[in-house]
Amino acid sequence: MAEITAAMVKELRSATDAPMMDCKKALTENDGDFDKAVEFLRERGIAKSANKADRIAAEGSIGLKIADDFSKATLVEVNSETDFVAKNDGFKNLVSTSVTQAFTENCDTVTALRETELDGKSFALVFDESVAKIGEKIELRRMATLSANANTIVNGYVHSNTRIGVIVAIECDSEKTAKAMTDIAKNVAMHASAMKPTTLSYKDFDADFVQSETIGRIEVIKKENEELARLKKPLKNIPQYISMSQMTPEVLAEAEAAIKAELKSQGKPEQIWDKIVPGQLARFIDDNSSLDKELALLDQNYVLDDKLTVAQAVEAHAKAVGGTAIISAFFRLEVGEGLEKKVDDFAAEVAAQMA
Repeated sequence: MAEITAAMVKELRSATDAPMMDCKKALTENDGDFDKAVEFLRERGIAKSANKADRIAAEGSIGLKIADDFSKATLVEVNSETDFVAKNDGFKNLVSTSVTQAFTENCDTVTALRETELDGKSFALVFDESVAKIGEKIELRRMATLSANANTIVNGYVHSNTRIGVIVAIECDSEKTAKAMTDIAKNVAMHASAMKPTTLSYKDFDADFVQSETIGRIEVIKKENEELARLKKPLKNIPQYISMSQMTPEVLAEAEAAIKAELKSQGKPEQIWDKIVPGQLARFIDDNSSLDKELALLDQNYVLDDKLTVAQAVEAHAKAVGGTAIISAFFRLEVGEGLEKKVDDFAAEVAAQMA
């Protein structure tokens, strides 16, 4: 049996970042063979990681990589079990490596990313080896990439806590206009990080979803009005609709007719109706599109100028440089979104171990 010296243990620890006692055991089990000890630690670490498969990884970070010419941007979400590990330098390096690899290899899915190669190894192996060193369940959960042509600009933003990231593509009439949209593309990404849109436009909403939301939201307002009435406070207006997707030409024509009927009953001269009706019809639309303003990026009030929607702000910025532009796509990732974080019962865990 070969003698296992402190220098051998130190060398193995430096090469693998494994705990000292694990390094000593690996060398002992493999009669001092350095390469076999490295393999032993790798296999043991990956096995330990696999044993954590039933545990929830709902912490972590978002990684962002943007091309220098703003022609492409990639987001990745890497999850960890604890916020403590998410702040670890090894974890941060893993996030950076993952997003750079996804960006470089033009990956559009996690599966595709894991199948790429990095430094002569499969990226899956590189990732799993890093996980083994960190010693906690870590998952490469989601990713998204946007690419641009000459007339499109792509930019992005990751919030300072690294838990929210957004990438945005703005399609323009010319390359000149596109180059002038870099800053507002980032501003829109910052807007989306805060305002949490789930879709680009109200046109993307499923009809059944809109219908169920309409019923639910109206009931909520009715309940609120009951309390307001009890307190003798002004009641909230109960909308007929909550999305532009419900406002067919017939609905808008009916609303316009009702506005004109009200003006007539008020004795307003018919020759000035054309100055009043557009504003009141716009108010009707505004009052009946709460779902759009909450969840559809283009229809949200822009945080940097709430007199404009996001779509209008982008249009105005492009017009100022002599062009036209629209937001064509965006992705927003938030760490742990949709995951149910496990709450540990420490007392119960101790009691179970003592039973």
